[in-house]
Amino acid sequence: MRPAWDQYFLRIATVVSGRSTCLRRQVGALIVKDKRILTTGYNGAPRLLEHCFDVGCRRDDAGAESGTVHELCRGLHAEQNAILQAALHGVSIEGGLLYSTHQPCVLCSKMLINAGILAVNFIEPYPDPLAENLLKEAGILSQKMRLED
Repeated sequence: MRPAWDQYFLRIATVVSGRSTCLRRQVGALIVKDKRILTTGYNGAPRLLEHCFDVGCRRDDAGAESGTVHELCRGLHAEQNAILQAALHGVSIEGGLLYSTHQPCVLCSKMLINAGILAVNFIEPYPDPLAENLLKEAGILSQKMRLED
C-alpha cells in the first residue's frame, strides 16, 4: 500500500536513525519542504571525533537521567545535525517541516524555532515539557504521529 506523505517521511526518519552512533537512543530527523527532503540528520559525535559506541557514554557514566545534563554528551542531536547540514550546504529550511523519530528536546526546539520550522512531527515522545511549551508559544504545530496508519 502506498504510504501517506507523513508516514513516508517518518519511515525515512527511522531509516536515517540507523546511522546513529549514540548508545542511549537512535534518533533520525529530516527537514522537508514542498514534499521534498532538504536535509537529514542523526544523533552522534561531531565529524572527526570518536563515536560514543567507540569511547562510551559520559552521560551513562555520570548516571544522568533521560532529558538531563545535555552538556555532558559528546554528540549532536539529529535535529541539530539536520539544521547544520542545511547551513553547511546553503539550503534554506525556513518554512520547512521536521519529521523525527523522537520529539525534540528544549535545545533543539529553540533551534527549530529560530530556523523557521513550521511543524514538528515525531513518533516517540521525549520527557521535556519546556520544549513542548516553547514550540506551542512560537506557534509551531508539534504532533505525535503513528508510523503506520
